[in-house]
Amino acid sequence: MLWIVGAASLVGAVDNLGGGQGTGLLHVLKQQLHHKDWEGFAFYDLIFPLFVFLVGVSIVFSLNRALSSGDGKKDAYLRVIRRFLLLYVVALFYSGGFSKEWPELRLMGVLNRIALCYLFASLAFLNLRARGLAVLCAGLLLGYWGLMAWTPFPDLRPRNPQGELISESVTTRNVSELNWASTHVIRGVYQPGLNLANYIDQKYLPGRKHDGTWDPEGLLSTIPAIGTCLLGVLAGLLLQNGGVPDQKKVVYLLMAGAACVAWGFLWGTQFPVIKKIWTSSYVLVAGGYSALLLGAFHQVIEVWGFQRWAQPFVWVGSNALTIYLASSIVGFRDIASRFAGGSVQKFLNTAITPGAGDLLVALLAVCVGLALVRFLYQKKIFLRL
Repeated sequence: MLWIVGAASLVGAVDNLGGGQGTGLLHVLKQQLHHKDWEGFAFYDLIFPLFVFLVGVSIVFSLNRALSSGDGKKDAYLRVIRRFLLLYVVALFYSGGFSKEWPELRLMGVLNRIALCYLFASLAFLNLRARGLAVLCAGLLLGYWGLMAWTPFPDLRPRNPQGELISESVTTRNVSELNWASTHVIRGVYQPGLNLANYIDQKYLPGRKHDGTWDPEGLLSTIPAIGTCLLGVLAGLLLQNGGVPDQKKVVYLLMAGAACVAWGFLWGTQFPVIKKIWTSSYVLVAGGYSALLLGAFHQVIEVWGFQRWAQPFVWVGSNALTIYLASSIVGFRDIASRFAGGSVQKFLNTAITPGAGDLLVALLAVCVGLALVRFLYQKKIFLRL
């Protein structure tokens, strides 16, 4: 969350200081703070699935508390449904709510996907043991691969009256312009706008779509995203297991993470690693890195006991939804610009060194975000659904 609210811009500003030469470690990190256009994997492509993974981890702890109090499963089911509905409503609000008339309302998005993953992973957790959850996760990933690889769908690429291709890609941004009556059928294609997941969005997803005719958080690709959440549930079950020493938990997480990353990239030779359609190989790569990070932080914080340095992350994590909404609605960079933008920013860029003013604005933006969550944490104000 810290990367999203300003740390990524801060790295870019430091790299650009003095005009930026495009070399060095910071420049490499800066390049990793952008999503891949389509195929491949960068650090920024890990943030969303890591969040979904951690939602799965939290499901284990939150629902086990619900199961051990009150009416047990009944209370747990009610909690799941209530949280799903509230989060989905917040997601609609984040996407603009009802400020625009139909069909400009976006029904799918980042928070919407998190809500759906939470719902289905929670229901699975309440009804399956660890082995069943692992089988379900594997079934979702294999099933999605099977659908994407073998299900035929119309080739929507434009053709001339003789049936010859005019373009190798679907470039239109208007669903009504697509050739739904095409008699040309294809399968196992993973190009932008030309794959089964995008076709289903084009054909069946109502409302506004983020990428014109399809949505990166679309209908079919939500299936493997649930698998990402289930991987987090399995990790949460391991962490909650009091019979396994903390050091062994770290070893298991690191081993499982490394295996998933390797399997994911290997699978990617046949089913490419693509975030925008959340391919099964992408699930394994992102889930593997998530497990590696969880294991590393568990080693440092729980096993070695080094905790004080992580306090700012506790502030952020305690109000992750709050800071996510605030970064979009309020805009920490806009607030920072009120203090150090305009003439101040221009003066620093000119009088000190190119990029100095930009760096100050980026630094202030991160500080504003941290100050907000620190204040909320100290006042014990938490936005919980």
